[in-house]
Amino acid sequence: MQQKGAIQIIEWEDLDKRKFYSLGVFMTLTTRATVYPASLIRTRLQVQKGKALYSGTFDAFFKILRAEGVRGLYRGFMVNTFTLVSGQAYITTYELVRKYVSQYTPSNTVKSVVAGGAASLVAQTITVPIDVVSQHLMMQGQGEHLTRFKTKPKMMLAASKRKPTFGQTRDITVQIFAADGFKGFYRGYVASLLTYIPNSALWWPFYHFYAEQLSLLAPSECPHLILQAVAGPMAAATASTITNPMDVVRARVQVEGRSSVIETFKQLVAEEGIWVMTKGLSARIISSTPTSVLIVVGYETLKRLSLRSELIESRHW
Repeated sequence: MQQKGAIQIIEWEDLDKRKFYSLGVFMTLTTRATVYPASLIRTRLQVQKGKALYSGTFDAFFKILRAEGVRGLYRGFMVNTFTLVSGQAYITTYELVRKYVSQYTPSNTVKSVVAGGAASLVAQTITVPIDVVSQHLMMQGQGEHLTRFKTKPKMMLAASKRKPTFGQTRDITVQIFAADGFKGFYRGYVASLLTYIPNSALWWPFYHFYAEQLSLLAPSECPHLILQAVAGPMAAATASTITNPMDVVRARVQVEGRSSVIETFKQLVAEEGIWVMTKGLSARIISSTPTSVLIVVGYETLKRLSLRSELIESRHW
């Protein structure tokens, strides 16, 4: 018998997969479009030397907006939409691994940690090449002097309206391949795994933990979706704070073309002090807050909308 007020978790076997995947693509795209400007700002803050260009998150936002317009906040977004594939791979891996682990332990924490880490491993293998190109595109404009690769001058803008999107993507892709070969697209792969596997493995158990704690404190008639929407950003802030140092290293490795995670870490601390590891943290938390709300509300709603028809009447929210 389920404890009164406890959060109900919809498991993989409860879902209508056709509904789940078709609605999931829309949810993922909407979420990425909403938080992309914060991701771009975070990348520029992490890559700049000291405070050479921006003094903080809001300073970066207004400077980019004034100098480059709204389009400047969405540099590299078109190529980044290809990460929709990794988003679906992440969801599928998480749910399948969670189901598999449940055969060996009933612990929700263990299931969340293992499934979250495994899902991130699969997703990052797909995402890193896209991120490498996307991050170089993010650095164009005010931050282009900080990246090894630059898009061609805007001589062909009048000739082709598609030049600002896939034309620039092609420029960067060709330059990366010419300089580093295929492995250039996986530069920072280890750093990405060391960042996102712990982040994902931490987010899910913290999310379930905070949701359960909130359910004990909230009135029994409080909708569970509201509690989950609050728990998501709390979990994201916790996981982001713990993993931010590795995220700073990852950004430098990918954008500056470094090869050693350890040497990059040592050099950053030597040049800018230990506080360099907090760079972009506020932007990361700011971006993760709406992201988490959107992901939680969207994902939990998605699962409820995708619930198998024979189970709908048996669930209470």
